[in-house]
Amino acid sequence: MKKVLTFLALSFCISGLFAQTDTVSHIIAGRSNTEEQQKKPYVILISADGFRYDYAKKYHAGHLLELSSNGVQAKAMIPSFPSVTFPNHYTLVTGMYPSHHGLVNNSFYNSEKNDQYNMSNKLKVTDAKWYGGTPLWVLAEQQHMLAASLFWVGSEAAIRGVRPTYYYNYTEKISMPERIEIVLNWLKLPAEKRPHLITFYLSEPDHSAHHFGPETPEAEAAVQRVDSVVYQLTQAVKATGLPVNFVFVSDHGMTQVDTANPIPAPKVIDAAKFKIIYSSTTLSLYAKDKADIKPMYQALRKSAKDYKVYLKTEVPARLHYGAEDDRMNRIGDILLIPDWPRVFSEKTPGMGHHGFDPRKVKDMQATFFAWGPGFKEHLKIPAFENVNVYPLIINILGLSYTEQIDGKMEVLRKVLKK
Repeated sequence: MKKVLTFLALSFCISGLFAQTDTVSHIIAGRSNTEEQQKKPYVILISADGFRYDYAKKYHAGHLLELSSNGVQAKAMIPSFPSVTFPNHYTLVTGMYPSHHGLVNNSFYNSEKNDQYNMSNKLKVTDAKWYGGTPLWVLAEQQHMLAASLFWVGSEAAIRGVRPTYYYNYTEKISMPERIEIVLNWLKLPAEKRPHLITFYLSEPDHSAHHFGPETPEAEAAVQRVDSVVYQLTQAVKATGLPVNFVFVSDHGMTQVDTANPIPAPKVIDAAKFKIIYSSTTLSLYAKDKADIKPMYQALRKSAKDYKVYLKTEVPARLHYGAEDDRMNRIGDILLIPDWPRVFSEKTPGMGHHGFDPRKVKDMQATFFAWGPGFKEHLKIPAFENVNVYPLIINILGLSYTEQIDGKMEVLRKVLKK
C-alpha cells in the first residue's frame, strides 16, 4: 500500500514538470475565416500557471499592473474545485465546472471503463473521449473563425472532432522569444488565414512556487519573468495595428504548507477494495464493490485527523463536486480533503501547493486582468468565478452558443465597452 501511494505521489510531483519535445507547428489545412468573421475583433487569452491573485502587486509586476490599470482588474478570480491545473484551465475555456466538463482532477479514474486519466500521460491527454463541453477554439472553428493555440489543456485532442487550425503540442523546448514570434507570425497572416482567438500558456510561476514556496525570491523572480514576457508580447502585437484584446488569467493560486507534518495515507484504506487516486490535497477512493463504501467511510471518519472525509453524496454544494454534479461519474465514492496547511504525503512535501477550497483558503484564488479596445478602462471589479470567462470571450468574438454552461455573461458584461 505504502509503495503504491509513494509511487502515485511521485507521479503527481513530476507531472507538473512533464513536457513533450514536439516543437512542430501543426496546421489543419483547408480552413479559412469567412468574410464576416474577418471583421471580428481578436482575443489573446494568456494563462500564467499558479499566478496568485495578489502576485502582481506583491512582487511588483509593473507591466501587468500598468496594462491592466488601463483596462480591467479583478480583485481576484475564484477557481473551481479542486483548484488544480487541468480542471481549471479546461473550465476557463468551456465555462463549466470540472464535474460538468469531465476533467475532475489532474488524475482521476473512470470505473465504468476501468480507465484512468493522468495529465502526464500523452495518450490520455490527446484522447478526446475525456473532454466534455465545447472549448473556445472548437466553438470558433465550428463558426468558421480560425483559432490558434500555443498550449492549453485540451488543445491537443480532437474534441468534437476539432482541433485549432494552428497548434503546438505542449513543450518547454520553445523559448519565450520564439513563442512571441510564433504569435506575431500568426497575426501577420492574410485576413482569411489569421486566427482571431489565440491561447498562450506559461508554466510559471507555478513551477518555481511548488519547489521553493510562494513567499520566496524564486517565486518573485518567476513573476517578474512572466511580467516581462507579457510586456514583450503586447509590444510585438501592438506593432500589427490589429484590434487585439488581451485576457490575462491564472488557473489557481499557491500557498505555503506545513512541510514538517505531512499526513500519511490512512492505514485503514484497503487497496484491494478501492482504486486510490492520490494527490497532496485530494485523496479519492473508487469502490470496486459499492457495498464496501459505507464501512470504509465509517472507518475513515473514526480515524480522521487533520482532514475531512466525505461521501460523494455529502460533498458541500458550494464545491459543485458531489454526486448530483458528477455528470460523467468520475469523482471518487469517498473523498479525503486535508485541512490547510496540512497535505497528504508519504515524505516531506514540496513547499508550495494548491488544490484547496478557494473560498476557505484565499491563497488559492487566481488573477484576472483584461485590456484592449473591447474593454472599459480603469475599472476594478470584485472577485468572480472563473466559469464566467468563457461567455465573456464568446461575446467579444461575436460567436454564438446554445450549450448549457455554468458561466453567465451577466457577471462580466459590465467590463465591456459595448
